[in-house]
Amino acid sequence: MQRNCPPCENLPLPRAPEDPVVRSARREAIWAFSLWLAAAVYTLTYCYRFGYGDRPLDELGFVLWFPDWVFWGIVVPWIACTVVTIYFAFRVMGDEPLGPENEDAQPGEVDRA
Repeated sequence: MQRNCPPCENLPLPRAPEDPVVRSARREAIWAFSLWLAAAVYTLTYCYRFGYGDRPLDELGFVLWFPDWVFWGIVVPWIACTVVTIYFAFRVMGDEPLGPENEDAQPGEVDRA
């Protein structure tokens, strides 16, 4: 026997407020994934076109002892990602308060309250 409650079916459920730590972690994950995706698309596209394409060997050049397509397709994006990551870590990421600390808790003990 199934009971339907017509007045209750269309009521919106109350949403709990989002924890600031979750919001911050989501923002940081989106930044990291976006940076990874941009670097991967650039690197794969550049290396495919200039390293594995129909490029004659006499056009192959060297930059700092690397083949030019390796330097511009791998080394430079790697350095750029490192610089962006350092900037992000020191300027964009921030600590969020985790709530009051339980002074009576022993090390390794989990507060279940």
